[in-house]
Amino acid sequence: MTATAPAPSTARARATALLPRLALVLAALLATLFTAAAPATAHAALTASDPTDGAVVATAPAQVTLSFSEQVAMGDDSIRVLDPQGRRVDTGELRDMCSGNTVRYGTALHSGLPNGTYTVAWQAVSADSHPISGAFTFSIGAPSATEVSLPTTTAGGGPVGIAYGIARYAAYAGFTVLVGGAAFILLCWRRGAAQRPLQKLVVRAWVTLTAATLAMLVLGTPYTGSGRFADIFDLDGLRAVLETKTGASLVSRLLLLGAAALFVAVLFGVYARRMQDATSEEEDKDTGDLTFGLAIGGAVVAGGIAATWALSEHASTGIQPGLAMPADILHMLAVATWLGGLSALLVALHKVPGIERSAVRRFSGVAFVSVVVLAVTGVYQAWRQTGSWSALTGTEYGRLLLLKVALVAVLLGVAYMSRKWTARLAEAPAAREGAASEAGGQEVTADDVSRETSPAAATVTVPADPERAAQLARQRAALENAREKRVRDADPDRAGLRRSVLVEAAIAVVLLVVTTILTSTEPGRTVEQEAARGSSATAVPDRAVKITLPFDTGGQNGKGSVRLELDPGRVGANTLHLWADNGDGQPFDLPEIKVAFTLPAKDIGPLPVVPDQAAPGHWTASGVQLPLAGEWRIDVTVRTSDIDQTTVQKTVKIG
Repeated sequence: MTATAPAPSTARARATALLPRLALVLAALLATLFTAAAPATAHAALTASDPTDGAVVATAPAQVTLSFSEQVAMGDDSIRVLDPQGRRVDTGELRDMCSGNTVRYGTALHSGLPNGTYTVAWQAVSADSHPISGAFTFSIGAPSATEVSLPTTTAGGGPVGIAYGIARYAAYAGFTVLVGGAAFILLCWRRGAAQRPLQKLVVRAWVTLTAATLAMLVLGTPYTGSGRFADIFDLDGLRAVLETKTGASLVSRLLLLGAAALFVAVLFGVYARRMQDATSEEEDKDTGDLTFGLAIGGAVVAGGIAATWALSEHASTGIQPGLAMPADILHMLAVATWLGGLSALLVALHKVPGIERSAVRRFSGVAFVSVVVLAVTGVYQAWRQTGSWSALTGTEYGRLLLLKVALVAVLLGVAYMSRKWTARLAEAPAAREGAASEAGGQEVTADDVSRETSPAAATVTVPADPERAAQLARQRAALENAREKRVRDADPDRAGLRRSVLVEAAIAVVLLVVTTILTSTEPGRTVEQEAARGSSATAVPDRAVKITLPFDTGGQNGKGSVRLELDPGRVGANTLHLWADNGDGQPFDLPEIKVAFTLPAKDIGPLPVVPDQAAPGHWTASGVQLPLAGEWRIDVTVRTSDIDQTTVQKTVKIG
């Protein structure tokens, strides 16, 4: 629910006029941000290795080194080098070779390694807490057969990954209901603090969040390491997890949950008793200071718990982390206040016949503010994690983000229906508050049910037969539940609101699932940057340089990729091959394609090359002369129509 309470016609007109303007402002902001994208990364990526993948070296290297796009956490067993028989040939000692912006780690190899093909398997944890892994081969002297199979599963997968994902979802859900339920009570319905259904909801949310946090902590070692459940008993591994940023965030969350437990105890203890005893006139006078204190304390604790996510996941890496982390905290608090409050409202409408109409109207206003904050912070996060329109549709992260936006739009549509029920509740005469509609041809009121469920009305003779007594007890419980349901359903406006809020809650559950998946998905901006860099220049046995360069000329059917091969990829004469593919992976018969080679360090070039077309989508050029060794920049100019043209580039090492 996102609507405000009914107001005079002028106020409603102003609010109605404001919404289109707000939508236009958000759309303009979104377009501006997406057209002003800047480089960033989230998940770390392997950017280089020595030896490179597929390289054939004349003599055995002294060590193997790996370079990453951002900081990673690695241990002594993170890099393993295996000989053709599958035996480890590394010393098992990690070398930290990081310097400045260079993130590089390595491990030494034993001396006297024979010729053959060796496998390098590595695993690390990126700065946003997600495990990454990979493997490649290199050969000494000449390639050989090997008994080592490259791993087919990625880090963080398998049953352990599923369990960790469930715990992550439970943590998000617990946080949302815990914060939203408490906010609903303090901001919308203070007397709800004395209602058992709401108390159970908030307490269970606290238990869920605490249990999920503990599960993520003990699963940290198998999730980022071996993938075996048995490693949850590895105390050394647990100690290593506690030393990471993720481990520190989880421990901080547990400490903050201790403060949250104290908050819940006061809310449902002293505060609930005062609200239960106070009249409507005494409510603000006697409990105002306590309400203010609980609101401030609860906001601080909730913000601290939200910060444990912001400090350890996507918001803490990439561009503008100083702005991204506060925005992420506000985003989580807005989601919790809206969706968690929605859960509390649903429970109140279903379990508490006497919920006040004013509480529903107040929640409508709180939800509207939450949605505005959610929209502003969400637009910023979308730009930061995607950076371009193509990343929204061309990457898994972007498609999930679009699905999340669609779910929010549907949720807002259902909330609009809830607004109508809220307005009808507000416009209903006060006399209807204690009345009920006809049920079974008979007027049913809250007083009727009170009399029917009072001890006097429920007094019966308990038979000596225990089985008969149990049967009568079940019958009385069924009658009481039926009577309560008749009162709840007696007001058609309240019943309609309850149904629409139930639909909102169901959509919110799916929305949280998508959000959880998003947190473990590589952001679209990073995916596109890795694609733009193309395949790393690879030295294969014949030393040919092979790269792939995606392009987009901006016109119709202007997207595709160019595969370039420079053979033998060294100083002197080379043979150039170019293959162009369209977006569907089919040969792209381009009107024109040109290549230029530049060596910036020596101020040589550009040296233009115009290849000849050998077949549809295939061009060649022989005798391509590269006079010096060094870091050569290859510029490929692609024209897809008379007016649509672009140039893509890649730097490779020519030796």
